[in-house]
Amino acid sequence: MDLKGKNCLITGGSRGIGRFMALHFADLGANVAITYASSSKAAEEVVESMKSKGVHAKAYQADAVKFEKADEVIQSIASEWGSLNVLVNNAGITRDNLILRMSEDQWDEVINTNLKSIFNYCKAAAKPMMRAKGGSIINVGSVVGLTGNAGQSNYAASKAGIVGFTKSYAKELASRGIRANVIAPGYILTEMTENLSEKVLESIKSETPLGRPGEPEEVANTAAFLASDLSSYITGEVIRVDGGMAM
Repeated sequence: MDLKGKNCLITGGSRGIGRFMALHFADLGANVAITYASSSKAAEEVVESMKSKGVHAKAYQADAVKFEKADEVIQSIASEWGSLNVLVNNAGITRDNLILRMSEDQWDEVINTNLKSIFNYCKAAAKPMMRAKGGSIINVGSVVGLTGNAGQSNYAASKAGIVGFTKSYAKELASRGIRANVIAPGYILTEMTENLSEKVLESIKSETPLGRPGEPEEVANTAAFLASDLSSYITGEVIRVDGGMAM
C-alpha cells in the first residue's frame, strides 16, 4: 500500500488509535498533520517520529468543537502543502453514565466533541478537496453506534450520528470525486482500555467471535486502505473492525 504524495490530517492524532494511524500513514509515505487538545509533548513526539521517516509533519492545538479553528487548520495545511487529500476525524471522548444519572453537561460535551467536530472538519475540508477534484474522508465511529450500550447513550448517539452524517456527505460530494466512509472499531487496546479489569477483558473476549480485543494497528491498516487509491470505488460504507462483535 502506498500513500506517497498524499497530504493527510488526523484529528486527535497525539495518542491512542490516532497516533497509530499517523505513524502508519507516515510509514506509507504520506505527509501528516495532527490535531491535539492539550498534550503538546505527546503531539511533538509523534511529529518528530513522523519526520524521521522523511515526510512532512505538523501538529496543531485545536478545539474540535469550534468551526473557525477547524477551518483555520485545514486552510493552513492546504496553503502550506498545496492540498488536502485525506481527512481522518478521530478525535473523541467518553463521559459514561446511566441515563438516569447523566447530566446535561455530560450529554452535550460528548455530542459536541464527537459529532459536531465531524461537521466542522468535513465542512472545512470540502472546498480544498473540491478544488483538488477528489479526496477521502474517514470518520471514526464505533460498534457502540451500531448496537448501543448501557451507560453510553451519549457516546452511542454521537457515533450513530456519524454514520448518518457520513452517508449524507458521501452522497452530496460523490460527484466531486470525494469519498466518505466510517470505520467502526470494537474494543481496541489503547490507553483508554489499558486499565480494564481482567473480568471486563474476559467479558470482551467472550462477546467477540475472534476471541480477543483488537490492536490499534488493525484500525490503522483499515484507515490506510480507505486513504489509498485501492479503495477508489468505496464510499458511504461502514467498515467494522471489531472481531465480529456486531455481526
